[in-house]
Amino acid sequence: MSTRDLYTTAPSTPTWQVPATGAARFSWEYEDGRERLLALYQKGKDKQWDGSTRIDWDLEVDPYDPLGTPDEVLTLHGTRHWARMTEKDKGDLRRHYASWQFSQFLHGEQGAMICAARIVESVPDLDAKFYSATQTMDEARHAEIYGRFLHDKIGMLYPINDNLKGLLDDTLRDSRWDMPYLGMQVLIEGLALAAFGMIRDTTDKPLPKQILAYVMQDEARHVAFGRMALRDYYRQLSDAELREREEFVIEGCHLMRDRLRGVEVLENFGIPKKEAEEFSEQSEFLHLFRKLLFSRIVPCVKDIGLWGERLQKAYLDMGVFDLGDSNLDLLMTQDEEIAERLDAERFAAEERARVTEVEDTIAEGATGE
Repeated sequence: MSTRDLYTTAPSTPTWQVPATGAARFSWEYEDGRERLLALYQKGKDKQWDGSTRIDWDLEVDPYDPLGTPDEVLTLHGTRHWARMTEKDKGDLRRHYASWQFSQFLHGEQGAMICAARIVESVPDLDAKFYSATQTMDEARHAEIYGRFLHDKIGMLYPINDNLKGLLDDTLRDSRWDMPYLGMQVLIEGLALAAFGMIRDTTDKPLPKQILAYVMQDEARHVAFGRMALRDYYRQLSDAELREREEFVIEGCHLMRDRLRGVEVLENFGIPKKEAEEFSEQSEFLHLFRKLLFSRIVPCVKDIGLWGERLQKAYLDMGVFDLGDSNLDLLMTQDEEIAERLDAERFAAEERARVTEVEDTIAEGATGE
């Protein structure tokens, strides 16, 4: 079945074209490279994996409760609309929300793939080109996996959210080579990591937990790459150049914060947009979710050297300023450990199954004798 047939509202055109600017840069220095980045490049090569085999696609998913979402975290819970909903309606609502979330993940991963390819093209240093090439493959795998989950397990997709589209547009149109790093590696990837982590840590459904854990293992490397490259470069910029990038971060954070409401879902249930926005803004869960979502962005922005007065004020106004002291390295280490633990549990279960199969075969043979 064509993806177009699964969209709640089909895109007006099959492709979206963003005019690209900026130079493609070659480097003739093939020996020198930053040790940290080359080590990350080696790790990127070593950690490549196949989404068709590492993920257990035989696991069943209920499309009407794909994430095990409790009633109380749904935006309509407690409203007059909720009181009129049947159990079937509530199942439909869960399906739409999961479709909306994973569709934005999917579109964001395609954006990340294109931005990583732009970094390969435009970044001046060969060590960064090497690593970005591995990231481009990672992002292709993530888009493949999210697309498969939506097609095969949920059977529904949502178009790209306008705010996510706007941030991707701003990131890709900018001719400065560092902007795909800042827009994608820091803002979009940082926010996606927090969203992935919140679902990974709260869902009791094994397939989405696997998918998110393995994707996050890759993304931890990507954010580390962005931090290394931008920290080195931003030390060289003037105050005026740093302020320009801080303005971009402020605008991007507002766009990403406003992206999270899922108003499109409620509109598909017949609720007018203004009312849907009000319900979303009144949701206590959304307020908590928003704060957690910036747990990866704020410390990263501070770490790379963008911490001017205007940016700090913006984070104070958003209520996320205190997240600047979060231990980003610890969060990334935990992401990798969770994926490794899932692997260990799965391999142990497979080994037990093989041992049982051998024992049963031996027992059958003994009985036959």
